[in-house]
Parts: sequence; structure tokens; C-alpha cells
Amino acid sequence: MSYYQAAKPFVEGKLKDYSKAIRSKQYDSAFHHLEDAHVIGQHSTYLHCLAHFHMLKHGIKQRDPKETVGQVFRLIGALTKTAIGFIPTGNTGGANVSPFKTLPISDENQKILEQINHAQS
Repeated sequence: MSYYQAAKPFVEGKLKDYSKAIRSKQYDSAFHHLEDAHVIGQHSTYLHCLAHFHMLKHGIKQRDPKETVGQVFRLIGALTKTAIGFIPTGNTGGANVSPFKTLPISDENQKILEQINHAQS
């Protein structure tokens, strides 16, 4: 099983959680779900780009120019760098952190990543 196939249900779950939080007007919580989707999906070019695309849409909807511009650059980076393995582990993907910075992975996301790795073997 490919990384994409193993990670897709988890990323889709986080995107659903994002949508629920947006409907409840919990914008900070909503963005956190996008960050989780980014951490989980960043080893698949498609899922990595999908997370940044949703972050871009979030920035536009929230009228946040820093996030919007940051996500344009990150989307380009995800599209061109993921396949060659240029991925800072644990990076949450928002414009509030350097796109080159490695970050610790939450316990919840670590468990998900372990399930994905197990599904690949």
C-alpha cells in the first residue's frame, strides 16, 4: 500500500473536522485540523498540496493576507519539493512557522503516522 493510500483516510478525516469547526465558527480550532492534515499528509505530494490548498482557502476566507501569501509559496514548494523528500518533519504548514523548520509531532499525529507506516508494510 502506498503512503497516499494509507494516509488518505486520516487526512480526509481532518478535513471533515475542519469543516465542522468552520460551521461552528471555531476558526482557530479549524486551522489546527488543517495543520494536522498537513503533518499527516506531507509525505504524499497530492495530500501535501491538498493541505496547503485548504490553508490557502482558509486564509482567503479569513481575509488574512499573511496566510494567503504564505500558502501560495508553500503550495508551490509542496508541489515541487515533496517528491524529492524535502519535507521538514512535523512542520504544521501555516504561515506562522518557517517552511523549513522541523517541529515536534503531537502524540495524536504520531500514533496516526505509526498506523500509516504499519499499513505500508
